[in-house]
Amino acid sequence: ARDDEADVRAKLQKGLDAGVDLFISSAGVSVGVYDVVKAVLEHEGNVGFWRVRMRPGKPLAYGQYKGIPYLGLPGNPVSSMVSFERFARPAILKMGGHTRLERPCITVVIQEDIQSDGRESYIRAVVTREEGMGYTAVTTGEQGSHMMTSLIKANALLIIPEGVKQVIAGTSLTAMMIDWPETVF
Repeated sequence: ARDDEADVRAKLQKGLDAGVDLFISSAGVSVGVYDVVKAVLEHEGNVGFWRVRMRPGKPLAYGQYKGIPYLGLPGNPVSSMVSFERFARPAILKMGGHTRLERPCITVVIQEDIQSDGRESYIRAVVTREEGMGYTAVTTGEQGSHMMTSLIKANALLIIPEGVKQVIAGTSLTAMMIDWPETVF
């Protein structure tokens, strides 16, 4: 849909006519002039929450549009992928009757210092198994939410808990393995 409330409503109506169980969109949920999803939800349904305290992926909308759950992901590709993994994917799996909703997570030893802004952060990384050391991780480089190369190289998302601003090399963190099937564990 274009960045226009009427066009967004028209696309949503097509979904209603098709009998969808869930709406998922990307973009239109931040605070700019062209971010119209929140306004549509407020007028035609409800907004359960708007924004989450995580990085990347702060702009995120959840609500209902005419009784159908709606999840609005950020427009930035990296933020959208991280938000999809944390919110949309588990919702889709639950709606499909699955019981394993999250990607496999393991404990890894970080091989470099990592800075954070204090929000729960998801850092793109490469996890490997080192003989005698277990799993280790290095970041994929620059972590800006516009850095697609950091996402392409990653096989995991390191989870830095809220309130932590620095992780020192040698520290253990949880890694969400984005390339492992759920049946590994």
